[in-house]
Amino acid sequence: MPKNALNSRILGRTLWRTTWGYGIMFLITLLCSCNVTKFVPADKQLLYKAKVKVEDAKTVSENDLKSYLRQTHNSEILGFWKLQLHIYNTAPLDTTTKAKRFFARNAHKMGEAPEIYDPQLTRISIDQLGKAMRNMGYFNATVDTLTKVKDRKVRLTYIVRGNEPYVVRDYKARFTQSDLDRYANSRGCQIKNGMQFDAAVLDSERERVARRMRADGYYYFEKSMLEFQADSSYNTHEVAVSMKLQDYIETMPDSLRQHLYTRYRIHDVYFHLDKHLKIRNRVLRHRCVIQPGDMYNEIKLERSYSNLNGLAPVKYVEITFEPLGGDSLACHVTLSRNKMNSVTAEIEGTYSAGDWGVAAGAGYVNRNIFHGAEQLNVNARFMHEWRQNGGRAIEAKGEVGLTFPNSLKINLAYQYQNRPDEYTRNIANGGLYYTISKPRSHWQHRFNLIDISYVYLPWISADFKAKFIEKSSALRYTYEDHFILDWSYTGLYTNQRQHQPYRDYVKLRYMVETAGNALFGISKAASLHQDSTGVHTIFNIPFAQYAKAEVDFTYHQFVRPTHQLVYHIGIGAAVPYLNAKSVPFEKRYFAGGSNSVRGWQARTLGPGAFKGQGGGLVYDLQAGDIRLDLNLEYRWKVWQYIELAAFTDAGNIWTIRDYAAQPNGVFRFDTFYRQLAWSYGVGLRLDFTILVFRVDFGVKLHDPTRLYTDGKVWRTAANGLGWKDDMTFHFAIGYPF
Repeated sequence: MPKNALNSRILGRTLWRTTWGYGIMFLITLLCSCNVTKFVPADKQLLYKAKVKVEDAKTVSENDLKSYLRQTHNSEILGFWKLQLHIYNTAPLDTTTKAKRFFARNAHKMGEAPEIYDPQLTRISIDQLGKAMRNMGYFNATVDTLTKVKDRKVRLTYIVRGNEPYVVRDYKARFTQSDLDRYANSRGCQIKNGMQFDAAVLDSERERVARRMRADGYYYFEKSMLEFQADSSYNTHEVAVSMKLQDYIETMPDSLRQHLYTRYRIHDVYFHLDKHLKIRNRVLRHRCVIQPGDMYNEIKLERSYSNLNGLAPVKYVEITFEPLGGDSLACHVTLSRNKMNSVTAEIEGTYSAGDWGVAAGAGYVNRNIFHGAEQLNVNARFMHEWRQNGGRAIEAKGEVGLTFPNSLKINLAYQYQNRPDEYTRNIANGGLYYTISKPRSHWQHRFNLIDISYVYLPWISADFKAKFIEKSSALRYTYEDHFILDWSYTGLYTNQRQHQPYRDYVKLRYMVETAGNALFGISKAASLHQDSTGVHTIFNIPFAQYAKAEVDFTYHQFVRPTHQLVYHIGIGAAVPYLNAKSVPFEKRYFAGGSNSVRGWQARTLGPGAFKGQGGGLVYDLQAGDIRLDLNLEYRWKVWQYIELAAFTDAGNIWTIRDYAAQPNGVFRFDTFYRQLAWSYGVGLRLDFTILVFRVDFGVKLHDPTRLYTDGKVWRTAANGLGWKDDMTFHFAIGYPF
């Protein structure tokens, strides 16, 4: 290729000049060069593409109809790359040797067999699409197909024309039973005159009415007992709809029909526990909201399931009802035992900014420590790092948490940090926390009722103090003894539904936190002691005062069941005031790492365009008061447990004030956008549902730390893109957002 052509493709040359680039290009060339019809019988054709095109139907999209196709093409990555089919086709046709049979067996197991075109399934798909359109009110819809065949590959397009939809006219629901008639005609009715006819809405209305009946004691009432009649004979694209009881209900004997209209009452509640499951009866009766003397109520049944399944020592719950004659029911609650004790251990190697380290952790859980479903968590972690500057670093942490079945939690923790050439720091904290969950509304509220932290530094080296602390008001507070008394609230929301796993959904988390206000008010009112700088103290220890708020929003968009785009934005700010000149180090923000801008190692980005010189206090200096994260990730499932991802991240942190020790780190509206770090990369996930192992490879694209040095902020091959400075791997548990 001519030299000028290479220069016009900077990104392509960047890829080719890395080992990963050669590997990726080789893999793409290998897999895409395979004959996709290799394992298609000679008298058959491959269904290469099957798609739906919707015309003249404003309320229907192609995604609404894809699930009605009875045959679809092989799965694709990025909408065109049939990776699994290519892997299947790497198997040799000749399997005469043991090695070839082994390779073929595994290629077929890991890959996906070709989808052989079946005209019969196409005809069934046409019928299903027509029924789906009629159910959505398009009674005159038509479905045609456009078929293109080339090289034994079939490209099939279903053309669905909706034509004018029908609307509901004169909806009626009349019943002789008073409660049934009242619920069917209540304000919550989902069927309105003038709405477009939709069978899904009608079915939902049946469920709503039946649920209201079961919530009012009618134990035997089911939605299958209700049906709709529709009359579209107006010749005006209108349909009259009426709800009625099934004919067999009207004709059944009075003795049987009486059961349907009887309101049942709970006579007694019995608990059946596994032999080795010991939970105090008071706890069980409190968590089970079904009480003797109450009317049968399906809503209380669901709440009881949720409450009892939430108990740590309980693995499985089953609630059944036994007719006792008349209008009485006995409730039987059966609970199976969860594993009472578990122990975990982990060991890992770390590498950050040229420093190698090793870390080990252990944990213990007792899920019924006092036989009242209280859960005890004990965790310990030890880390040792060999540093290029400042000698070794040791860090040890212990934590004990006790969670009660009423969602109240007590937590105590202690952390010890030792850097022989710099300082020794002790951090102790404890708190009382309370959680309110509302599963049906998809909300969860967490309250840190009280959170107390005490930071004590028994020793700081003279050189360390002179070099960093005395020159930085931002860091001085971090390396002085201080006390934090804070309160916070966190709200969590998601509209994700387990029974609709491929429906787009959002996740929202927001938090507000404040510290020191009560102590400051008491200190001012009582004229308590102030140190030489005018800072109020408690027991001669300065206390922090600040306000903090943050919001994280994530949107999951399903391109298809195995492909999704995930958008994330995170914003946060912390402001010190009155009794503090800076926010405590442990409450500040950090950037870079597996959940932030992944072209940087954890806590090595920012603030702003600040660039550390290595060694000493760089880790401590790279903290800020303002945070911004912008992420976009494309995820696609390749095999049952394996998922690939491509991502791009942008963001940074900034200080709220201009500190001498963090030059170019302060947030300014006219410069912050130039200081946004930007990276891109690819990732691999092993998704076992309850646990996700993740590996991400990130590459820097825009590096703000070079703004005021060499100016080579755009990291390309021409600007010296390299492994050491611009690329990093991240190993993590769980998704980044």
